[in-house]
Amino acid sequence: MESNSTEKQVTEYAGGNEMAAIAIKQIGYDLMGYYPITPSTQIAENLDEMRARGETDLMMIAAEGEHSAAGICYGASVGGGRVINATSANGLLYALEQLPVQSGTRYPMVMNVACRTVSGPLSIKGDHSDIMYLLNAGWPILFAHTVQQVYDFNIIALKLAEQVRLPVAVAYDGFFTSHQKRRCLRFADDKVVRQFIGEKREVYPFFDQNNPITVGSYMNEPDLINNRYQLHLAMCQADELLPKLFEEYGALSGREYGKVEGYFREDAEELLVLLGSSYETAKEGVDKMRRNGKKAGAVTLNVLRPFPGKELFAACKLADTMLVADRQDSYGAGGGNLSLEVRAAMQKYGGRARIKSLVYGLGGKDFFAEDAERMLDFARDTETPDFDYYGVNPGIGQEPADQGGFFAPLTEDRTRIGATTVTRTGETPGVVKVEGGSLNATAAVPKRLAPGHGACPGCGIPVNLNLLLRAIENPVVLLFQTGCGMIVTTPYPKTSFKVPYLHNLFQNGAATLSGLAEICYRKQRKGELPPGDIIFVMVSGDGGMDIGMGSAIGTALRGHRLLIFEYDNGGYMNTGYQLSYSTPKGARSSTSHVGVNQYGKTFFHKDMPRIMAAANIPYVATAAESNPTDFIQKAAKAAFYAKTEGTAYLKALSACPLNWNDNPATERKVIEAGVNCCFFPLYEIEQGATRLSYAPDAAGKKIPVTDWLAMMGRTKHLCGEEYREVAESLQREVDRRYERLKTESASNRQGFIGRDGL
Repeated sequence: MESNSTEKQVTEYAGGNEMAAIAIKQIGYDLMGYYPITPSTQIAENLDEMRARGETDLMMIAAEGEHSAAGICYGASVGGGRVINATSANGLLYALEQLPVQSGTRYPMVMNVACRTVSGPLSIKGDHSDIMYLLNAGWPILFAHTVQQVYDFNIIALKLAEQVRLPVAVAYDGFFTSHQKRRCLRFADDKVVRQFIGEKREVYPFFDQNNPITVGSYMNEPDLINNRYQLHLAMCQADELLPKLFEEYGALSGREYGKVEGYFREDAEELLVLLGSSYETAKEGVDKMRRNGKKAGAVTLNVLRPFPGKELFAACKLADTMLVADRQDSYGAGGGNLSLEVRAAMQKYGGRARIKSLVYGLGGKDFFAEDAERMLDFARDTETPDFDYYGVNPGIGQEPADQGGFFAPLTEDRTRIGATTVTRTGETPGVVKVEGGSLNATAAVPKRLAPGHGACPGCGIPVNLNLLLRAIENPVVLLFQTGCGMIVTTPYPKTSFKVPYLHNLFQNGAATLSGLAEICYRKQRKGELPPGDIIFVMVSGDGGMDIGMGSAIGTALRGHRLLIFEYDNGGYMNTGYQLSYSTPKGARSSTSHVGVNQYGKTFFHKDMPRIMAAANIPYVATAAESNPTDFIQKAAKAAFYAKTEGTAYLKALSACPLNWNDNPATERKVIEAGVNCCFFPLYEIEQGATRLSYAPDAAGKKIPVTDWLAMMGRTKHLCGEEYREVAESLQREVDRRYERLKTESASNRQGFIGRDGL
């Protein structure tokens, strides 16, 4: 690529996320609060790798969810820091409550949005259904339709943000622009970028103890409307400033942008108006139509807020027909948000064109040059409606076939697990005793999972799910939070489940299941559903008990009768293994790289069973596939408590050979080593009393933590001399937690010597 810039630039072959990370590094931000979500996660991953190599001193704080990530960013920006964030889809929606707070109090920052479909149903592909939720948040929004623009707009965005004192979003298409690699130019010297942006100046320094300020005070009328008017004026200022910034950046880089960009729009009779990467594809369709003698053109917006109505009108005023293509719908409004705003702008400034709109490309559906041609033909045809969907199959009238029952009804004579409350003389009353629990004893329990799934070889999720479900004698209703367990079992239109199944997002699974359970119990009491025990089970993993911890604790405190099952694979595996709060200290992940300045994750793994036990629920336990009888007995106990008393919690150590970087054929041995080194001790807390169910030291099987770490590529580096201090700190923490369990278990009258060692 060539540039007219006087400043030296070098070529990068990279995707949008990579170019965003390069711009962020060159700008020299102070802090990034973030939470991994596809397809924006690569930004944090690339920046963490740069940190490990010593290329940036950016402080990166991994929040437990996007709402907290937005709060971290807000706090840092109030404190005067230069702050960056990145998110997508439901992550943006989860953070949305915080975003007007930041604009309303006028603190600048930049947030990259790799646009993606908003759930549900769950889809990780790119459309514009997320970014449109940001339209009314008071943030200027730049929309990049090329990888090069992602880099350039990130630099322009911060200068805009600090001059108008507003947070700014840089949006671009998920996967299309975020991941597809292109040849781009970047400045060779970081100083060029920093000189362009300039020094940060605080109008009201927060830490000035001699002149203390209050931020975010309570307002009623007339102050609130004055605040909003000032926000409006700031957006007007941004509208006036953007052309100057584009011109200034153009002189520096050789790439000058406008608010609106057109292709053969000067004499076009039909214009296709669209956002994002589709614009580049549409230009190919326009070229073909031009060769066939049709006066077609295309227009896109580089700025979504403030909306460039005047510039859009100037670009489109000569067209006879305009077709606005929306990659989202404002349901019930007769078009997506882009359509509505284009129509309003053209009417405001006296446009004469007939305007039609199509919703297209939802869920990342591909858009080809031929599609652009068909859309323009649709616009030209006077018989077509003003609004429609493009490329759909409504599926109306396709009734599902009657497939019959998946398995015979569950009856007591078919299963032999026998979890009951102890009432016999000489035994402690109130606890649950399991009469069966061996693998053979559960053979009669029908399989709730169909054969076949999309999990990686050696994945522990199906193993743990089958052990859990074969221990439950009653009918089961399942709720899965987002994660690998959900993704590999429900690829539409197929499902692996032979029982009622519901999915909801990480952050709200337990609350959703509590509502489902309570409505079932209500209907049973009213005679609207047949009586009988049903075990409601939420399955969580892949970091779901980080972002979903608040929902789970709230559910537990309320005491709903359900079972929370966590398969702990120690990371956000479904998004490519970013660190979670359950990742071992020192472990390598895509957001905790190992390098000259980093040794992996910097803090200890979260003790979720004890957190749940603090909610005073009747039963908490840990289990592992290496001890299957213990697993089944605990699962049976958890199910019994879930149907009789309240919330139960069961956690299993779950293998992930892809991201643990070990041998799928030896995962059971790896799990066993995790138990024997006491990183994952097996115990239960029943009615407040703690009991170790397996003591590797008593069984003569206890091993150092490094023996387990050496079995996995993600932690093998901790066994070297360079990282000995990290490994020793992990060993001390593991020993401290285990000794506490032993002490608590010994003080419990339920402690007994069992066949597994204690």
